[in-house]
Amino acid sequence: MTTLDLDWRLRLAAFARLGELRSKHTGPVTREDLEAGFPFEGERIPLLSIQRGIWRPRQIGADGAALTIVTTPPRAGRTPPYDDEIASEDALLHYRYERGGPDVWTNVAVRNAFLRQRPLIYLYGVSPGRYEPVFPCYVVGDRPADETFEISAAPLGVSVLSFDAVSPQTEIAREYATVAVKVRLHQRRFRELVVSAYRNRCTVCSLGHRELLDGAHILEDRDERGRPEIANGLALCKIHHGAYDANILGITPDYGIVIREDILEEQDGPMLRHGLQEMHGQSITVPRDASLRPRGDYLEERFERFQAA
Repeated sequence: MTTLDLDWRLRLAAFARLGELRSKHTGPVTREDLEAGFPFEGERIPLLSIQRGIWRPRQIGADGAALTIVTTPPRAGRTPPYDDEIASEDALLHYRYERGGPDVWTNVAVRNAFLRQRPLIYLYGVSPGRYEPVFPCYVVGDRPADETFEISAAPLGVSVLSFDAVSPQTEIAREYATVAVKVRLHQRRFRELVVSAYRNRCTVCSLGHRELLDGAHILEDRDERGRPEIANGLALCKIHHGAYDANILGITPDYGIVIREDILEEQDGPMLRHGLQEMHGQSITVPRDASLRPRGDYLEERFERFQAA
């Protein structure tokens, strides 16, 4: 049996801890947990750097490969400095070099992960202090002219100890896995931004349990205008999100709540009465910042479809 070197042992321990955190949160992991890190051979190692977007623990060595790369979490009303990581049309994640050129040690550390084919952790910031982890993933391309690394997710169930990330035989599986990851990251970031903009409350009923809230699209994401932006979103609890998508509940351009007529006439239990019928004629609660409020033309178009249904 081959003895694993320190670099491999550390990476496997990091992946195991991230797996625990993902199970614990069933969603984005917190910066506090990432900074707390994981125990490794008598030491505690954080999962990200406090100061930089690229992290290589000192235990790996000065000529070692990066362990973690991090994107900047967005803030409402601000454009992140590098927001093209998942917006590209290809089946890759793009990660920009840190400032200073290709020979800055952090960029060299990511390049070493590429040259040595060591798996790493990609922490995608979905909101301040919350990250969606992608692991294991691989650097599969280095484009110095564009100052960009190309990142690919590993297919589910692969053994990182034997997986060849740059082999043509694995390309289709890698592309499929990476496209699925990009969809998930879009959805996570959209939800986090929208729910935070609405102060963690359902816009219809004011339910304040974040774990029961969704970021609902006004114009669906399959619509070319249905971008994952706060102005195209509503924070809705599970019940009202389902009712909105099913055209049971409509929202007018001036924020009025309308319940479909047949539902108003229906006789059922307290959930129907209090959760839907009593909402009819009320108004949704919108963010104080006007730039974060739902677009009136989007609401109007969606409400016309509600009326037609």
